[in-house]
Amino acid sequence: MQNLKQRYRYSTILLKQLVKTDFKLRYQGSFLGYIWSLLRPLAIFVILYVVFTKFLDVGRDVPHYPVYLLLGIILWNFFVEVTTGSVSVIVSKGDLIRKINFPKYVIILSNSFSALINLTLNMIIVALFMYLNKVDVRMVALTFPIFIVELFIFSLALAFFLSAAFVRFRDISYIWDVVMQGAFYATPILYPLSKVPLDAAKILMLNPVAQIIQDMRYVLVTDKAQTISSVYGTQSIRLVPLSIVLGSVIIAVAYFRARSRYFAEEV
Repeated sequence: MQNLKQRYRYSTILLKQLVKTDFKLRYQGSFLGYIWSLLRPLAIFVILYVVFTKFLDVGRDVPHYPVYLLLGIILWNFFVEVTTGSVSVIVSKGDLIRKINFPKYVIILSNSFSALINLTLNMIIVALFMYLNKVDVRMVALTFPIFIVELFIFSLALAFFLSAAFVRFRDISYIWDVVMQGAFYATPILYPLSKVPLDAAKILMLNPVAQIIQDMRYVLVTDKAQTISSVYGTQSIRLVPLSIVLGSVIIAVAYFRARSRYFAEEV
């Protein structure tokens, strides 16, 4: 245990410093500073809420729809922040990589933990919205950290793969932007899953991000939120998105480890 602690001591210290630096630089020179980490998702929420409730009449039948929508936006923003923000992070740290020999995975972790700090702050806003909307908090709400961990692991796995791939294939950033645009509308963030035909809903819910968002809505906002279990009518189907997450971790770690030895020459 002592040897393991000593082995990762340098990585832990470096990770802490990179997280602090990244979080400070992100809002450096901004008048509102860290407040933007809260204002940005709220601004997006207000725009989408007005459009989808006042003009498109979506969400009228969803209990506590404002909280329902805000939670979906915040979780999706976290996923985008971790994955999109990590695509070019290895290349951007090229000078540091060439000068210092250190574990390259620390760079990806620092970006992801910085996003996790933002998510934590935003979840406080969700809690405030729950209070204002008089959401009935049930005991099942205590399970929500499980889904946060699942989302973090899946996002981190994609971040490792994308960052390593971008070092060699610079088109990855453009491709991923297009994928994110399509995935945003293919994930039930703005609309309730009940508006989607059953066959399409079954396909959409195999996406781990969609599964996590709906499960979080179920445990925190309303038991009327459909989950992957209710769509398929069985609990065992949960193994599919979990298997996708596990498979992503295995592939991403293997690919990152294989490619990391060449980062100094290619960045």
